[in-house]
Amino acid sequence: MTRFADTTVYINNRPVVMEGERNLLELIRKTGIDLPTFCYQSDLSVYGSCRLCLVEIEGRGIVGSCSTPPEAGMRVHTHTEEIRELRKIAIELFLANHDSNCPTCLKSDDCQLQNLARRLGVDAVRFQSVLVKKPIDNSSPAIIRDPNKCVLCGDCARMCSEIQGIGAIDFAHRGHDAAVLPAFGKKIGEVECVNCGQCTIVCPTGSLCLKPEMEEVWKSLTDKQTYTVAAIAPAVRVAIGEIFGMEAGAVSTGQMLAALKLLGFDQVYDVSFAADLTTIEEGSEFLERRSAGVRLPHFTSCCPAWVKYVEHFHPHLIGNLSTCKSPLQMFGALLKDRLPDLVQIPRERVKVVSITPCTAKKFEAKRPEFTHDGIPDIDHVITTIELGRMIKAAGIQFNDLSPESFDMPFGFSTSAGVIFGNSGGVTEAVLRFTMEKLSNKPLAKLDFVEVRGESGIREASFDIGGSTIRFAIVHGLKNAKMLITKIAAGKCAYDFVEVMACPQGCINGGGQPVNHVYNYKQLRTRGLFTAGKMFHLHKPQDNIMVNECYQQYLGDVGGAKAQQLLHTHYKNRRRQTEDGVAAGEGAGVAPTTIGKGHEQQ
Repeated sequence: MTRFADTTVYINNRPVVMEGERNLLELIRKTGIDLPTFCYQSDLSVYGSCRLCLVEIEGRGIVGSCSTPPEAGMRVHTHTEEIRELRKIAIELFLANHDSNCPTCLKSDDCQLQNLARRLGVDAVRFQSVLVKKPIDNSSPAIIRDPNKCVLCGDCARMCSEIQGIGAIDFAHRGHDAAVLPAFGKKIGEVECVNCGQCTIVCPTGSLCLKPEMEEVWKSLTDKQTYTVAAIAPAVRVAIGEIFGMEAGAVSTGQMLAALKLLGFDQVYDVSFAADLTTIEEGSEFLERRSAGVRLPHFTSCCPAWVKYVEHFHPHLIGNLSTCKSPLQMFGALLKDRLPDLVQIPRERVKVVSITPCTAKKFEAKRPEFTHDGIPDIDHVITTIELGRMIKAAGIQFNDLSPESFDMPFGFSTSAGVIFGNSGGVTEAVLRFTMEKLSNKPLAKLDFVEVRGESGIREASFDIGGSTIRFAIVHGLKNAKMLITKIAAGKCAYDFVEVMACPQGCINGGGQPVNHVYNYKQLRTRGLFTAGKMFHLHKPQDNIMVNECYQQYLGDVGGAKAQQLLHTHYKNRRRQTEDGVAAGEGAGVAPTTIGKGHEQQ
């Protein structure tokens, strides 16, 4: 009896047992009551600024539930008349200092301010507007920042600092002048933002949104002189359905392909084809480095936000990055080089549209390294969210569509390419390639569950041919920084390191639809592995279309043609080198002190 009393809180007079919840908000939500909040994100620190999650504790008065730990015997009330009125006043004050052009806002379909105003019955604003319009920041190729819609919840600043370890945006000034800004009042495109878009996921209003390219894609689709192809990234297939009411992780590849063909795309291809290509090129590059004992650990280069992070903050590691382009940029280069001959259309009339979960791909596609003779390898990048909007704009009834298939030959892939969208997926694909290559016999095991999981830093070792290969898998750039520091200090050593900027990988990219289901990341991850199980082939070296591409077009793996189309170089973006000299675009980088090899490319 005493033990029961010691762990019980009474919420609206109903007993609720504490089970390690950090605060009253989590305990209350466990009972099925969703208290409103702007500034509370379970993955971030408690901030307590919005004052919407107020509750009344008998004997203590009104407090913020997010910043109050539960205690045995507490009697908590969540919706008294006074609390409901305070919440309405808070929403009205937000609206009085908010640009309310809601119908044209990019976040109109998922604005928490709109949702809470309706939910709390706010039908008028009793306070005079104090909004002073400020210019919109369009400087980034990936993100739009509208300070007129900021509610000062701080979610973006904490995400950028606590999860990504960058701090490209934070609070500035005080009182009425308080604002969330990039450093030194610069534009977001002028600071060390890596374009990961995680800030846009947690922003509850339209203050931070992805930068759309839908109009440019519409123009390509309606231009009869243009041959427009879509290249779809793996993780899109487990999230696009959410926009049309499906549960998180539902695989809707067939409906998506049917919708794209109804939109007017001439061909629809699978970036998983290029992921298989990437695995073969990167796996071969890794084995060559390991054999020579140079530039180890080998860091993956699939994630453009991670690559830009290295260029800004760890340029001494550029020599350790794989020279492989990301699968998307490999695909763009291959398509622009191959399609004109296949379809008998001039190169400048072939338009490649990437459909991706990633906002950083918008920046990547505009890198000068990926433009040749004035023609970019990828012409336009739209996200899962943008594709959903285009489908809705065309009046296509997504859920009623009969499934269709990818076009050949660039729509053929193995499950190794599909799982690239999960954290650990690149490593698992590389293992399926390298272990068979080193052992010189067919793999008896295809699933490497040792590299799967949710932990931000994971490691695994495998014995192959009498030697041990050590792997590390990282997601979230703050975790990447921690790992880099430990490696440099000699506290750990690896041969191969996979890094993805977004928590849990591409399935949670900044261009994916916002989902408020607590386990949506796990559901999308599971959905992608389930999608992979449906494939007949599971090793990239078994992709018959990729092998045919090498035999008839690319030549040798890592050969001259492959180097030209599939590999690239990176540059130092750090503003100062260690000796204090400003680093320009062509500045050199200090040799790495990490791993066995100190050679620079």
